[in-house]
Amino acid sequence: MAGHSKWKNIQRRKNAQDAKRGKVFMKLAKEIFVAAKQGGGDPETNPSLRLAIDKAKSSNMPNDNIDRAIKKATGDLDGVQYENVTYEGYGPGGAAIMVQLLTDNKNRAAADVRHAFSKNRGNMGENGCVSFLFNRKGLLIIDRSENELDGEDLMLQVIEAGAEEMETTKETYEIYTNPQDFQDVKQHLEANGLTFSSAEITMIPETYTPLEDKDGIGMVRLIDQLEDNDDVQEVYHNAEINDEVYEQL
Repeated sequence: MAGHSKWKNIQRRKNAQDAKRGKVFMKLAKEIFVAAKQGGGDPETNPSLRLAIDKAKSSNMPNDNIDRAIKKATGDLDGVQYENVTYEGYGPGGAAIMVQLLTDNKNRAAADVRHAFSKNRGNMGENGCVSFLFNRKGLLIIDRSENELDGEDLMLQVIEAGAEEMETTKETYEIYTNPQDFQDVKQHLEANGLTFSSAEITMIPETYTPLEDKDGIGMVRLIDQLEDNDDVQEVYHNAEINDEVYEQL
């Protein structure tokens, strides 16, 4: 993972995603709803719900929205039944893509994802065609501009907390954990006064595919179209897109 920053790719599109805050809140509420429906409404005994709530709070989702989603899931009201679905494929230039959805209509979801791939010079593949290129990891991001930290001291804290590794970039400290250890590591570091600009369990690529010019632009447009879909919760990819591509959009 050295030399490649997942957070850097996300950060480049952050301003555009902020404009979709209402849509983001809706997706987060759906994730909270499903977690509470499956494991109960108490985050202390439901790790999936606790993770979904933490993710919502890191996106500044109001507490009222969070509480409403939990109450809806644990109440007596008949609600929509959501399914977790994952689709895989290749984008322009051969970059690998995994798309995770929560949907109440698998046929519609499959058609929408297939349309996004075909419209943007990608190809939707069979299950398993790219998932072997990713590792599931916990990822904690510390913004260096908002935290005055000594890198060596932080590394010792990270080791003590039980994380797997830490990567340092100009903008961030990126702490990687085993998914099962994510909450323990996060709570240990928070107890030491650390705050995170992002905290999630995600899919980290083993290798990256550099994209420039036409392929890079097509990839960004494909990701944007997928993320604009109400059913899509996460889009993971191994594209490494340079700054010049974003300047052309």
